[in-house]
Order: sequence, then structure tokens, then C-alpha cells
Amino acid sequence: MAFVQFTKVSLSFGARDILKNVSVNLSSGTKAALTGANGAGKSTLIKVMAGLVEPDSGERSVQKDSRIAYLPQSGLVHSGCTLKEEADKAFDWGYKLQEKIDFLGSQMEELNNNGNVEGAERLAVEHSELLTKLEESGWYRRETLAEQILLGLGFLRSDFTKMTESFSGGWQMRIALAKCLMAHPDILLLDEPTNYLDIEARDWLEDFLSGYKGGFLLVSHDRYFLDHTVNEVYELFNGDLKRYAGNFSHYEEVRAVELETLIAEYEKQQAEIAHLEEFINRFGYKATKASQAQERQKMLDKILENKIEIPESLKKIHFTFPPAPHSGQLVVQISSLCKTYNGSLNVINNLELLVEKNEKLVISGRNGAGKSTLLRMIAGVDSDYTGSIKLGSGVTVGYFSQDNAEKITGSESILDRLEKECPLELIPKIRDMLGAFLFRGDDVFKSINVLSGGEKSRIALLELLLKPVNLLILDEPTNHLDMHSKDVLLEALKNYNGTVMFVSHDRGFIESLATRVLELKCDGEHNGTYRSFPGDYKYYMQRLEDEANGVVLPPESVQEKSKSAKASSAPEVAVSATKLSWEEQKKAESERRKIEREVCRLEKEIAGAEEQKAVLENQMADPEVYSNGEKAKKVQAEIEKVTLRIEELTLLWEKEAGKL
Repeated sequence: MAFVQFTKVSLSFGARDILKNVSVNLSSGTKAALTGANGAGKSTLIKVMAGLVEPDSGERSVQKDSRIAYLPQSGLVHSGCTLKEEADKAFDWGYKLQEKIDFLGSQMEELNNNGNVEGAERLAVEHSELLTKLEESGWYRRETLAEQILLGLGFLRSDFTKMTESFSGGWQMRIALAKCLMAHPDILLLDEPTNYLDIEARDWLEDFLSGYKGGFLLVSHDRYFLDHTVNEVYELFNGDLKRYAGNFSHYEEVRAVELETLIAEYEKQQAEIAHLEEFINRFGYKATKASQAQERQKMLDKILENKIEIPESLKKIHFTFPPAPHSGQLVVQISSLCKTYNGSLNVINNLELLVEKNEKLVISGRNGAGKSTLLRMIAGVDSDYTGSIKLGSGVTVGYFSQDNAEKITGSESILDRLEKECPLELIPKIRDMLGAFLFRGDDVFKSINVLSGGEKSRIALLELLLKPVNLLILDEPTNHLDMHSKDVLLEALKNYNGTVMFVSHDRGFIESLATRVLELKCDGEHNGTYRSFPGDYKYYMQRLEDEANGVVLPPESVQEKSKSAKASSAPEVAVSATKLSWEEQKKAESERRKIEREVCRLEKEIAGAEEQKAVLENQMADPEVYSNGEKAKKVQAEIEKVTLRIEELTLLWEKEAGKL
């Protein structure tokens, strides 16, 4: 079994200990995540594991012939060949192995010709082992494998012949990720592999890693992705590395319990520090108390040597938006909206959409489907379209995108800028809010002009959230945020009393926030299409799964009828512009939405009643129940009562679904 082992590895940068006696073993079958606060040293640790950074002390052992592939966060650029040719470079190890096999074959032939049968037989054993290794690696299927991985990560077949330098930075990193996966190493070290992936590519990578036979360690801020790919978590905190068995959510639960004890010890220590400091400051200069002050200074120094720290990622910070100004029930009305590129590509084609107050609408679709384009048009940034976009009465828009973030400039400090933007009542909370968005300690005094693109993006998002608006339009708001920051943002958005339209590639974030899904599709050659799904993201994904499986549901089953109702409640094909007046469209859409909500409510109630009935029927199968006449009679009565309720709800459901 291939492995990479680290024993008591330490590394310091100046006075700071990045790694302190870290020990870890990665082997074939390892499915692990590496977590920790920003700046904890996760990327450094992965580089040490990859052999790119030498530790100050400790041992790194790698089993002979084990292959390791490493993907950094960013910075890789490919040029000088086509995508297909670049992909083939991932198989260089196979070409070298084939050369060795060919060399051994020629040596065997020469030995046989010279009558050295014994020597030829010895080489034959090694030759056979290498042939088996090459065959089992999938090298002979490399072209098929390369195609599957490139398509899975979002490339088109038409991209295969494009020169690699024609791809943008995000797609350059996809090429690098693809090469890591194609190489099929024994150990994969992936630093933020999901950063540049849309949700479809993330889902594909999730499936790939779930079935991967080698081992991997990855860093990601996507909780959903981690929960579905890893079975152990390593946390790096203050240079120490600790292992937790289970997926990421389980790690968070266990760590939260640990944190309760840690916080109690932390608060006790802080009180002791404050008490000693007060005594020293008060009596340090008095001759009668000088010796006592010195003793307390020694005590304080000893405590500070073992000062308790709380991980920033586990500190609970909450903030709320300024109250959204009042607006009408209809927030956005879109009619016959078309957006054309290059004179022929209709990315958005005859889009009809009504968005109502307090909706949390996610726009879904592959890269290039027009998601960001639609948000720009609604925000008023892009006016090059046909059709109409009307904002409702009293609607005020706040728009966030990565492009807007790049325009932030100025010599003032982060804190000064935010305090000028911040409503008066939120000023006392501004330091906590900056901390939640990864600006901690002296970071708040940095000049705006020295910030990186990611830091400016976080500032732009925070500025937007401080403004009193009632329609938030957010294009990838979770980029450049760690998991803790995403949680803070998500909680604030869920409690926000305005309307949100957003694009995100973070599945967990979408599932927790979206109340409706607008799906956009564009294959790059034909007109764009759209579908509106009046339910959350899990419902949307279930619908797609049913469609992919060609599920045709008979009408007899209540649960199947429930799914059919969801199908009928969603206008799944793009319709041409109607000839109804604006008021008639508004009234009809409002009525439809009411019916859809009632259908959804009834479906949930039916599902709950059926679950209750199943529990009762299981009780009837319990010997303690069916052998006791009184208990059995009571449970049977409950079953009949629930069955009657299901029938009543089904009749109501049929009535409402019929209206649709």
C-alpha cells in the first residue's frame, strides 16, 4: 500500500510556529480534509507533504514508487499546445514506465540470445510486474479517461483543440486539476480544488473522489462537498494538528462540544489575566507594593506563555442587515427579455419572470448559460438587451459582483472606510463584522490600495450589506470567504426582510437559502431556454434526477401524486410573451403562486401523515403491541384516523393541483 508519512514535523517562519511536531499518515484509501482558520498554515502543510517545502525538523517518508500529485490554490498557467496535448502530459509517468518495460524486453531478448536463461527469467519477473502495474493504472485507456475528466470538469469537446493560452485563469486551474486526476496518483493533495468550479463540475468531482481508489487530502470551504467526500478531518490550529473521524459536519459537532470547555477555561484565564494586570498597573510604581507587583508579573508571564486561544473559525459572530425599506409585493417583472452575443447567440431568449417580495431566488445553470448576464441586466449595469425589466414600487437595488470589487481604491484604512459607510446603529458592531469577513486584529488598519483582489471582494460585499436596500443582487457572494464567514453571511441573508436574487456555486449555501430556482440553459449554438421551479434547491435536484432516470409516475400513489403536483406546479418550458396586460399578468402570476404554495403545503402535510402512518404500522408489528389487545386496538384506531386524514388531504391536493 502506497503511503506518505510525516513524523514530528516542525516549521517556523520567524518567531511564528507554523507546524509543531506534526505527525500524519496518508495512504491509499485515505479520504481526508484539512481545515483551520485563514492563515493557520494549511497551504504550507500541504506543500511540506508534497515535498515542495523543507521542514525545520522531523521526517517525511514516502514508500518507493508512490506517486503524489499536488494542486495549488492558484497561479498555474499552461501555453504552447492544445488542451488535448496538455492533458496527455498527465500520463508522462506511463510513457516512462512503458520505456522501462521496452528496455527490459530488449534486455531479456539479448540475454536469451546469449544463452543466459537464468538472467532473462529474473528480468521477466520485473517485466511482468511492470506490465501489470501499467495495465491496472488505466494507462491504456488514457484517451477515454482524459475525455471523461475534461468533460466532467466542464470543458466542451470543441475546447480540446483550442490552445491552452486561450483559457482564462479559472479555466487554467481546471486544466491543472484535470491533469492531477488523470495522473491517477497514489496520493492527491488538493488545495482549494473547488474554487474555480461551477456546481455541476463540483458534483462531478464529488462523485470522482467518492470512487477514487487512491488516497487524498484536500482543503475546501464547501461544507456540502466535504461532507460527501471525506471520512476524516485534520484541524490545524496554532501549529498543532488533530485528527477527527467522520465527515465535516461531525467534526464541527465534536469540535463545538470541545469548544464549550475551551471557552470556559479561556474566560477564566482572561479574568485572571485582567486581575493581575490591574494589580501590576495599580501598584507597580509603589515601593511598598513593588515586590508583590513583581511576583504577579512573574505569574502573568507564566500564564501568557500558555495562553488559551480560541479558533476564529469557531467563534460565533452574528450581524443583521439594516431594515429593508418598504416596497410593493411585486419586486421585479421581466417580459420578453432577450440578450444576444456575436449577433447570433441568444443566451437569454424571451425570458418571462415575476419576482415577489421576500423571495430568495437562485439562478442555476452551467458556466456560459447567462446567469451573471441576467443579474447585470436586472441591476442596471447592462442595458444592451431587448424586452423589458421593470422594478416594482419602492424597490432599491444593491448589487455585488467580483468586477465591482476590483474598482475599490483609496488610501484610507479598511476600518475608516467601513465606518463612513456604516449606519450609526451598526458602528459598535463593525469590528466584529470585519472579523467575520476575515479582517482581524491589525488587518483593519490596512490601506485599501494594498489589498488583494479577494480582500477587496470581501470589503465590497460588506459595504453592500451595510446599505438599507430591499433587493439584493449577489453574483458569487461566497467567493473568497471561508466556511465561518459563509455561515455568518448565510444567517444574515436568511433573516433579511428583503428580496434576494443570487448566483452561487456553493451547494450547501444554495440549499440553505434558496426558496425558488430559475434554471438557465445555453449550449453555445442555439437559443437559451429557462425553467422556473417553485421550490427549494433539493426539490430542484430531485426533479432533475427523476427526469434523468425517465421516471413516469402512476397516479395511484399519494406520494407519486405529490411529485406529479410539483411537476405540474413548475412552468418548465420557456413560453412566448403573452398578450395579457401588465395588470392581468401580475394578477394571474400572483394567483398561480398562491396555488403553488398551497399545493406544496398539502404535499408536505401528506408526506408527514404518511410517515406517521408508517411509524404506527411498525408499532403494530411489535410483539409487545399486537400481543396486547388494548394496545393493538389503540394503535389501530390511530392508523385509521391518520388514513382518513391522508384521504382528506389528497382530495384537497387534487382540487388545488387541478387548478394549475
